[in-house]
Amino acid sequence: MRIKLPSGRIEQAVEARLKAAGKSLKLKGFRPGKVPSHVVRQQFGQQIRQDVLQELVQSSYSEAVTSQNLRPAGSPRIETEPAAVGQDFAYTAIFEVYPEFRVEGLAGLAIDKPAPVIGDTEVGQTIDRLRRQRGTWQAADKVSASGDRVTIDFDGRLDGATIDAGKAEGYAVVIGEGRMLPDFEAGLIGHRAGASASFPVRFPDDYPETPLRGKTVAFDVKVHEVATLALPEISAEFIQGFGVASGEESEFRRLVRENLEREVAAKVQSELRRQVLERLLEANPIDLPAVMVAREAAALQAEGMRNLGISDVKDAPALGAYDDVARRRVRLGLIVGAVVKERDIRLDQSRVDGRLDELCARYEKPDEVRRLYLQNPDLMVQIENSVIEEQAMLWLIGQAKVTEKPVSFTELMGT
Repeated sequence: MRIKLPSGRIEQAVEARLKAAGKSLKLKGFRPGKVPSHVVRQQFGQQIRQDVLQELVQSSYSEAVTSQNLRPAGSPRIETEPAAVGQDFAYTAIFEVYPEFRVEGLAGLAIDKPAPVIGDTEVGQTIDRLRRQRGTWQAADKVSASGDRVTIDFDGRLDGATIDAGKAEGYAVVIGEGRMLPDFEAGLIGHRAGASASFPVRFPDDYPETPLRGKTVAFDVKVHEVATLALPEISAEFIQGFGVASGEESEFRRLVRENLEREVAAKVQSELRRQVLERLLEANPIDLPAVMVAREAAALQAEGMRNLGISDVKDAPALGAYDDVARRRVRLGLIVGAVVKERDIRLDQSRVDGRLDELCARYEKPDEVRRLYLQNPDLMVQIENSVIEEQAMLWLIGQAKVTEKPVSFTELMGT
């Protein structure tokens, strides 16, 4: 967009600024507020003109985009044209705008609703997992098997050289948990305490460390201990440890079932949301403003740095690694925003209050936290955006043809 500022508008603003400056300046040899205009112009005229031009560019750009009903997606790049004092001043503003589109894919939107059964088996499996969480490891004179914990020293070598992070002493591994590579865990089976073993481990082709992708590493292992997990009995003491004051097993099982039902309901809603968003992504291949993608990628990188405890951006994961996720997030945000606008979905204040209550209830002094939220407009905007997005998703799910699909509890929730 090329914008021209008439010289008269510029000079009028400059003269007004010079006059105001003369009334407030304090210069040696002049009484305060009595500095002649020609002195002010001589000493500060160039700087004042630059300040005036900068302010006029900002205000005229805002006026121009408003008059043309444009929605800039980011700040403009300004390219000025040479102009002498007394001439019109022109500049070009280069910027990206939000894409204009109507949401497609709403007609015929169809999704599957997982319908798992929560019965005695699922309750029993959950209680078994709780028992394992409270279990104790005990050294055993036995051959290691899946489910056992082995404490080992290991040394991994590729072409005779120890690989990075490929050597450790006194390292504990629970066989079958999947925290180590499959070949490594398989090699730990069938050994007693005191035994040594050597076995090859093939690294997957997509392993994060490029030099090891698809390579086979030779590991030497020394087994120090084989331990089995001793599970606690389902006693009154065990049950009370989960906040069931009565210690009654029937009440414990009822509460476990209710908790599973809440988890399943949340998971089902999440799955419906995922399917709706996938359908809308497929139906709406929007051209994305690069500035929005870059901004989202930078936010993802900053989040990654916080999670990894990295303070120097030079040590952060490469910005390009976040590009695909950033593009997806931006496109979804634009689509959901368009749904809100097209369908005139209004913010439900009662939902905002409920979300705020939910957030504050996690803290020891919820009333103080509530005041902090209410006094911070940025935090409240985040909550409101989250709520309006939830309202949009509920509307979208409500428009879809939903077919119940029987699935197992494990299939829905994962192991």
